[in-house]
Amino acid sequence: MSTAEEASAPQSVSKPVSAHETVEAVVRNQIAKAFGGKRGTVEAAVPTIAFTLTWIFTEDLKFSVILSVALSVVLLLARIVQRSTPQFVLNSLFGIGIGAFFALRSGNAEDAFLPGMVYIAVVEAVMILSILVRWPFLGFLLGATNPEDPVAWHRDKGIVDLCVKLSWIMALPGLIKLAVQIPLYLAGNVFWLGIAKVALGWPVYLAALATVGWMLARGRTNAATPEAA
Repeated sequence: MSTAEEASAPQSVSKPVSAHETVEAVVRNQIAKAFGGKRGTVEAAVPTIAFTLTWIFTEDLKFSVILSVALSVVLLLARIVQRSTPQFVLNSLFGIGIGAFFALRSGNAEDAFLPGMVYIAVVEAVMILSILVRWPFLGFLLGATNPEDPVAWHRDKGIVDLCVKLSWIMALPGLIKLAVQIPLYLAGNVFWLGIAKVALGWPVYLAALATVGWMLARGRTNAATPEAA
């Protein structure tokens, strides 16, 4: 009895190495965690959409801020009651607060969109640089699950190639948004800035995620084991 258990021990130890059968399964799993799943996506989007739409229809900056903050507080309280992470609600609340500060300080409504545009530009620059040097940012989602060797994913060419493709897809929404919003901002066209923020925000972003999900669902790239890497 004990001999049989000892004989099977090496197999049970090596099994976790290939816990994910494909590279796509690894990346898909980590993307879901990074964005907080469906609930995290909604929580990050709702306050921002509420602020933008309210401002478009009322042109009342203070009321727009109050409404969006109120929605954020409701979502935050729900998280607290359920004792789950409020990360995505707090991120949205912070962004709204910064935008409101810029607009109220300058007196120009279009400046409410300026911090978001600057943030996107910085993020896009970092994302594109990571792709060009073949350390694609999506690869670091994998590394976060392996604190003992967070760059192990980079030794697997299949994972690197896949993450490069997926990273380009995830970078597209920001590039499209900047290409549309920058001319509108320079022209002081606040109405269309608001429309662009909603139309080119989560809808385009979710389309990119859907494309990534489709690619991950179809893919069957074998994941290399640490020994093979």
